[in-house]
Amino acid sequence: MRTEIDELRALIRYHEHKYYIENLSEISDADFDVLIKELEELEAATEAPIPPDSPTQRVGGGAALGTRLQHRTPMLSLNNSYDENELREFDERVRRLLEDAPVEYVTELKIDGLGVSLIYENGVFTQGVTRGDGEYGEEITDNLRTIRSIPLRLVETKTAVPPMLEIRGEVFLPKGCLDEINVQREEEGELPFANPRNAAAGSLRLLDASITAARPLDIFVYTLNYAEGTELTTHTESLENMKAWGLKCNPYTAHHQSIEDVQNYYKRWVEERHKLPYETDGIVVKVDNFSQQHELGTTSKYPRWAVAYKFNAQQAITTVKKIDVQVGRTGALTPVAILKPVTLAGATITNATLHNEQEIQTKDIRIGDRIVLERAGDVIPKVVEVLTTDRTGDEVIFEFPKRCPACDTPVQRIEKEVAVRCVNVACVAQLKRRIAHYASRNSLQIEGLGPATIDQLVDKELVRDVADLYTLEVDPLSKLDRMGILSARNLVHQIERSKAAPAEKLLFGLGIFHVGETVAELLIERFLSLDALGRASLKEIESVNGIGPQIAESVFNFFGHNQPLLDKLRAAGLHCFTVEAVSKRTEASIATDSFFRGKTFVVTGSLEGMTRGEASNEIKSRGGRVTSSVTNKTDYLIAGEGAGSKYTKAVELDIPILESADFFQKLQQHPQ
Repeated sequence: MRTEIDELRALIRYHEHKYYIENLSEISDADFDVLIKELEELEAATEAPIPPDSPTQRVGGGAALGTRLQHRTPMLSLNNSYDENELREFDERVRRLLEDAPVEYVTELKIDGLGVSLIYENGVFTQGVTRGDGEYGEEITDNLRTIRSIPLRLVETKTAVPPMLEIRGEVFLPKGCLDEINVQREEEGELPFANPRNAAAGSLRLLDASITAARPLDIFVYTLNYAEGTELTTHTESLENMKAWGLKCNPYTAHHQSIEDVQNYYKRWVEERHKLPYETDGIVVKVDNFSQQHELGTTSKYPRWAVAYKFNAQQAITTVKKIDVQVGRTGALTPVAILKPVTLAGATITNATLHNEQEIQTKDIRIGDRIVLERAGDVIPKVVEVLTTDRTGDEVIFEFPKRCPACDTPVQRIEKEVAVRCVNVACVAQLKRRIAHYASRNSLQIEGLGPATIDQLVDKELVRDVADLYTLEVDPLSKLDRMGILSARNLVHQIERSKAAPAEKLLFGLGIFHVGETVAELLIERFLSLDALGRASLKEIESVNGIGPQIAESVFNFFGHNQPLLDKLRAAGLHCFTVEAVSKRTEASIATDSFFRGKTFVVTGSLEGMTRGEASNEIKSRGGRVTSSVTNKTDYLIAGEGAGSKYTKAVELDIPILESADFFQKLQQHPQ
C-alpha cells in the first residue's frame, strides 16, 4: 500500500503543477477530485503518519495565525520612478557606482498583492511568513498551504533542490474574483474589500485556513533569497532554477541589454496590462548580475540595484449625459454620473460614482459637462477634472433630491455628515440589502435566506420590510424558484429560531447608520432592551461611554422614524423588546490569565489583513471590551497604519499603545 500511496501522491502533484503552474489541464476537475478522495481513503487506512507535503494536507483545522518572525534578510521596499527621465537617472546612478561596467537588466511585472517569504527544507514547504514591516513578519504557513500554486514539495531536476531555500513572492487575487467575494461579505454583514490587494491580504490573515482555501488566491515568486550550497551568478539563472523546481514565476519576465529595451518593455505593458487577469501597477527593473547587486548594496529602505517603474493612471475624456441617484442599504443617497460610453484601460465605462452631494459641488460637475475620467488602480472610474473651458452654456446644474427617489420619503441631512439619507427602512431600494444584512451571520443568522430568495421575496411583494419575514409560510415559499417543501420548512424554522436572538443582534441587524456590533453591545449593555432604548432621550443615549453625538443622533432618529416597524417585530414575537437580553459570554470559557480579560481597548488605523470589526471580535472573544473613544478608562490603544487623533489622545493620557505586530502577537499568545 505504501508504494501505491507514494505513486498517487506523485500523480496528484504532477496534475497540480500542470494546472496551477503551467495553466494546462490533462484531466477534468471531477477526475482530479476522485484522485484526492482515493488518496484520503488510502491514508486513512494506514497507520503511518501523513507527511505535511501530502496533497491532502493543504487545509488544516487549526488557527492559521502564527508568531512574529524575523526575516533572514530584510524584505525591503522598492524606490519608485514615474517617468522615463527618472528611469534613466536610475540607470546612470547604477553605471556610475559600477564604474561604467557593462550592466544587464531583468524586468518583471509588479504584481499588486501581498509579499510573502516561503521556506523549503529538503524540498518540503515548512514555513510561510508575511512581509510585515520588512524586518519582521507573521507566520501564516497554514493559509499559504491552501494556495494550489505553492507546491508543498519541490521537483527534483538536473539542478538538485538545495537543503534549505527561502523564496519570496507576491500572493494576489485574480481580477474577476473580487466581486464574488464582496457579495458574500456584504451578505454576512461585513465591509467589502476595496481592491484585490486588500482581499488577498485579508484572506491570508484569516484565523480559519478553510475560509482562505475557498478563495482563489494565486502567487508569483520573484526572488531566490537564499539557497544553501548553491552558487548562482544571475537573477535570470535563479528564475530558471525556481521554475525547474516547480515554482510559479511570471511568464512575462524579460532580459535586457540596455535601458532603452527596458523602456520599450514598459511601453508595451502600458498598453497591454488591462488584458492581464491580475492587477499590476508597474514593472520592476533589476540588475541581473548578483555580484553587481552586492557591490551596489542597499540603503536603509531600498536596494540600489532595483527600482519600481510605476504606471500612470489611464485617463479618458467623455461627457456626463445625466446624473442618477441610487439608494444604499443604510439609506445613503449616492449620485452616479451616466456617461457617454468611453474605453478606458481595456474596459467600456458607462458610469462613475460621484460619491456625495459635496463632491458634485466641490468639482462643479454639471449635466452635459465634458470631464476627465480616470480608473483609480485601473479598477474604479473616477471623475478627476471638469473641462470648464469646453462649456457651451447648455450644461445643467444638478439639484440633489429633497425626497428619496425610491420611496418619496423626505431625506435627512445630519450635521457634520456629507451623506444625505433616506431614513425609511421600508424603502424598496434599501430593502433587499437590508434583509441580507438582517439575516447575516453577525446579525440574526437566518440560514437559507440568500440573495436569490431575497430577490424573489421582494419582487413578488411577499416581504415589504424585515418584520414581514415572520409572516412567511411554507406553502408560498415552496413555490419560489429552487425552493421546494423541505427548503421552505427549513427556512421557516430558521426565521422562527431568530426570534430568540439577543437584543444586540437585532439592534445591529436593523442596519442603523453608525451602529456596528460594538455600538449595539454598548447600547444594550446600558439599556438592556430595545423598548428601553427606544424610550431614551438623545442626551441619555449620548451619555453612554463610547457613544458619540453622531451615533446618538442616528439611533435617536431611527427610533423616532421607524416605530411601525419596531411594533411589527414586537408583535411577531421577538424576545428582546421587553426582557433583559444582554448576551453574556460564559466566564468559564475565557482563560483567567488572558491578557485581554477585563480590559478596555480602542482600535484605530488600518491593520494589515484585518478590519477593525474583526479585531474587535478577536478582543471580545478573549474577554476584553472594545469602545470607540479613548478615555481615562481605556487600558490599551491598538494602533494600525494611519492612526490619527486617537493615537494623539492616547499619548496625552499616557495610555499604553500596541502596534499592529504586537497586537497580533498577543492574539497568538492568548487564544480564544
